[in-house]
Amino acid sequence: MMRRRVWHGGLAALCALGLVASAALASSSQKYSVTGLLLASDLSKHTITVSCKEIVGYMDAMVMSFPVRDSKLPDGVQPGVTVEFTLVVEKGSSFAEGVRVVPFESLELDPTEARRLKLLENETSAKPPSAEVLSVGAAVPDFQLVDQNHQVVSLSQFTGKVVALTFIYTRCPLPDYCLRLSNNFGVLQRRFGNHMGRDFILLTVVIDPVHDQPDALKNYARTWKADPHNWRFLTGTQSDIQLLCRRFDMAFYPDEALFVHSFHTVVISRSGHLIANLEGNTFTAQQLGDLIQTVADRQE
Repeated sequence: MMRRRVWHGGLAALCALGLVASAALASSSQKYSVTGLLLASDLSKHTITVSCKEIVGYMDAMVMSFPVRDSKLPDGVQPGVTVEFTLVVEKGSSFAEGVRVVPFESLELDPTEARRLKLLENETSAKPPSAEVLSVGAAVPDFQLVDQNHQVVSLSQFTGKVVALTFIYTRCPLPDYCLRLSNNFGVLQRRFGNHMGRDFILLTVVIDPVHDQPDALKNYARTWKADPHNWRFLTGTQSDIQLLCRRFDMAFYPDEALFVHSFHTVVISRSGHLIANLEGNTFTAQQLGDLIQTVADRQE
């Protein structure tokens, strides 16, 4: 299976990547702004592993591990969050400083819709009570829904595999919303190839079960050339869908022909525990795949 190589900090590693080391040698240090998806952190060793975006003129997008020089990592540092920091490259070493978590900011095209969603979250039960939302590390309760082939699917049947789960509705026309989340899974299906089904499972849950019944899901799955054994599109009763959404802090409500909703992509470990709940749609499919690969490599 092809994997992105994880490189560790240090001048030798940077040279091996073909990065520009001469600048670091010419002065005491060079500093670069880095943004990426956090894959793992080791508090005992004070290191973070990040799927980094490209630093133009310095390094390609890649997975790297960095020692952290700060006295402590900020609150909220957990797999699946976006982080920013300064990469300091010295003559014989490199490290991260000023690590901070970047909160998700909605890219919704209609700010009126975004405001209405916030109002409904505050004034109704559309926003899940905090007691119902699963925290990272919690065991994910089993659930049963129906897939595009009218087969009953339960989370427990995938024990031993890493599960990625997201929420969409098939009539969503916007390229940055449900289509992007589905495209992410399409990229994962191609990336992991023969390991799909054996090590990885993709679950796409609909938030419009009234319209998105199995036959509609089967047509939608064909658009993405989804393997029905490894990528299940799931529907069920309104109450079952709402319960599952509440567990992952997923808020939505119907607005005429469309749904206004938040964005969540969930990663569940082989043992059935919540590893990451990625909010938003700004991470790349490559970064999501790096996170899933990291979780799989732990064998937990």
